[in-house]
Amino acid sequence: MGKNAGRCRNLSGGEKKNWRRWLWPVLLVLLGALAAFELLRPDLRQSGAVPVNDGSGTIWIEPDPNLPRSSLKSSDFDRLGSAIVYTGSGYAAYQGVDVSEWQKSIRWQEVADSGVDFAVIRCGFRRAVMGTLEQDLLFEDNYTGAGEAGLRRGLYFFSQAVSVEEAEAEAAYTLELLGGRALELPIFFDWETVDDPEARSLGVSGETVTACAAAFCRVIEAAGYKAGIYFNLQMGYHTYDLGQFSAQTLWLAEPGEHPTFYYETALWQYDHHGTVAGIDTEADRNLLFEKIEESKN
Repeated sequence: MGKNAGRCRNLSGGEKKNWRRWLWPVLLVLLGALAAFELLRPDLRQSGAVPVNDGSGTIWIEPDPNLPRSSLKSSDFDRLGSAIVYTGSGYAAYQGVDVSEWQKSIRWQEVADSGVDFAVIRCGFRRAVMGTLEQDLLFEDNYTGAGEAGLRRGLYFFSQAVSVEEAEAEAAYTLELLGGRALELPIFFDWETVDDPEARSLGVSGETVTACAAAFCRVIEAAGYKAGIYFNLQMGYHTYDLGQFSAQTLWLAEPGEHPTFYYETALWQYDHHGTVAGIDTEADRNLLFEKIEESKN
C-alpha cells in the first residue's frame, strides 16, 4: 500500500465539515425535486388507471370497459412435474399443446395418454421476407393424428400480414387448407415480430396489426368457425387494441408459474420449452380455461 493510501480512510475535521456543508443542500434539492414530481404527476389512481407489468416493467393502463378483468390469482396454480395445473374453483382447466412442423412427427396417442386434452395446430404461415403463403408440412398429419387420439383441435396461422388485404388472404388460405373440416376450438391469428432486418413486417403499426387481426377474424367467422388472436404481454398492452376483440378468443403467451395479464383470456401458453410424452422436441404447453357453468353445457 502506498504512502498516500491513508488519505482515503481518514478525513480531517475540516474535510468532514465540507462534506456536511454540501451534502445537506444536495439532499434538500433531491427532496424538493421529488415533491415537485409528485405534485405535477397526474393522480393515476384517481383517474382509474391501474399498474400492470408489460414484461419489461410496470406501466399504467386505463382498463378497457369492453374486456372483463382476469380473476386468476397466483395461488390458483401449482406445478405438477413439467405441467402447471389450475387449482382454483372458478374454471375447469385443460392441458394442451400447440405444434407445428418444428415438433416433427408426433405420437398423438402418447400425447393424449399423458393428460393432454387439446392441440392448437399450425396450418400455415406467411414467409417474413418473401411474403408467400405456405402450408405447414405436418398440418395434415397433426390434424388427423390429434383427432384420432380424441384431442380437441384448434388451428393457428402464423401471420406476417402488412395490410388488411393480406390478412384476408391469409384467412382465405387457412379455410382452403381446412377444407370445411370440423374444429372444436378456434382458429387463431398469430402475428409476431421477426428478428430479420429484411422482414416485410418491420415497422408495422399497432393500428395496422389490429386491423389485420380483425379482418382475419371476420373472414374466419363468416365461414362458420370461431376466431381468436394470440399475443404476448408486450403486444397485449402496446400493439393490439384488444377492446375490438371482446367477442373473440384471447390466447396469452406468458411463460411463468402463473398469468399476470390484466384481462381475462381463455388460453394461457405457460411454457415455450415444455416436455410432453409423444413429442421428441420441446413443445409449447398451454392451459384452456372454461368457466364452470360453460364446461357443464
